[in-house]
Amino acid sequence: MPSELKVVLPGDLIPAADENDNSQMEVDDEAPVVRLGPGLTQVQEDIVSMKAGVLKHQDTGNKWWLESNQRRYVAATGESVIGIVVARLAEYYRVDIGAAQSAILPILAFEGATKKNKPNLIPGTLVYARVTLANKDMEAELQCFNPSSGKADGYGELKGGFVVKCSLGLCRRLLNPETPILSFLGEHFPFETAVGMNGRIWVNSEGPKYTILLANAIKNSEYLSEAQCKAMVDSLVDKL
Repeated sequence: MPSELKVVLPGDLIPAADENDNSQMEVDDEAPVVRLGPGLTQVQEDIVSMKAGVLKHQDTGNKWWLESNQRRYVAATGESVIGIVVARLAEYYRVDIGAAQSAILPILAFEGATKKNKPNLIPGTLVYARVTLANKDMEAELQCFNPSSGKADGYGELKGGFVVKCSLGLCRRLLNPETPILSFLGEHFPFETAVGMNGRIWVNSEGPKYTILLANAIKNSEYLSEAQCKAMVDSLVDKL
């Protein structure tokens, strides 16, 4: 991640590498390809920002994106999302992912799915899926398996639990191993969670009381420091 925050505005050019500026894009021999995430686009030879936000970098895959707390989710290829099945058609499900348009989830886009052996999802079912196709002029397309392994790897129907809505920025930070709140909660409570990049977090634990407590703790941690997160978790444990 960049050592200092770099705020950019719509239309700003993202410069190439500079030895005196760690927040600029750097292409090295190990990762010669720069992957652009949400908020960035390529215009001829330049990288241009499409919205206001903080420039972020992930070393794995040499990925760059803009982080902002926008309300409306814009689908991006490769992102994991939590969706709600709203309709079933002959060849696919229509899924609400919080974007301007619903997404399409093909009936065969599940691990081991065939025409004779396929999941039967009813409207209202929660699914954890991966965006495989995202275009501003088309509906996003989803799949519920890992393309590299062909296995579900956590994707698919989410049974039980509770879904909480939060900012897109918090969802992205929860996927960073350095974010402490999930580690602090895991020291005291057994639970499982799925984080969607579309502003939805699914939490499941041994009982409704703990599930709601965990969901509220995760949502309230957005603007807390590591020490404040630790104090909040200790306070919740003491009250149980």
